[in-house]
Amino acid sequence: MNSSTRENPRQTQDRPAPDSTAPLKLVVIVSSNRKGRFGPVIADWFVEHARLHREFQVDVVDLGEEDLPTALTDDLPPQAAESLGRISPRLAAAEAFVVITPEYNHSFPASIKSLIDWHFTEWRAKPVAFVSYGGLSGGLRAVEQLRQVFAELHAVAIRDTVSFHQAQGRFDGDGRPKDPAGCDPAAVSLLDQLAWWGRTLRDAKAVRPYTG
Repeated sequence: MNSSTRENPRQTQDRPAPDSTAPLKLVVIVSSNRKGRFGPVIADWFVEHARLHREFQVDVVDLGEEDLPTALTDDLPPQAAESLGRISPRLAAAEAFVVITPEYNHSFPASIKSLIDWHFTEWRAKPVAFVSYGGLSGGLRAVEQLRQVFAELHAVAIRDTVSFHQAQGRFDGDGRPKDPAGCDPAAVSLLDQLAWWGRTLRDAKAVRPYTG
């Protein structure tokens, strides 16, 4: 864990209270960095919905475009240090997260675990939702394990999940869902829940900073 990302919870008491009417800063994390990955198709579809949602200001962190280290050390190669330098402030500023993940070998990709482990305070007392994809399982086994990881970091996992079983067959050549009647309302419902938790936690922390 990168100790430079930690902060004293008491320091947050000196910060001005956030504007309760401002859009929530949402970071959408594209987890897969595998060659030929299908993740960007799912991400483009979901981010379009998120940007249409009035509650959010959307930022995308694509781990396929970064070079995150897996070794938790201070002796980082320049490229890895640059990746963390770009990503860490965006996670710190975020007020909600959506993780878009496939399922690899009954679990989630190493790339998202590396991102999680390099940070700590960035996740605390913030809501996180999941959009998963894969074969028969639709990535849901990866999501169940990610819920446990984020709970350890004091994040709040949203109950509902959007999942795509046999995902590649559910989108056309332009990256649009073949049957949007199911997945589009599911995305809106997930975003509505995420917005509720995001605003509730933001308001609560403005009154009483989280010190867990």
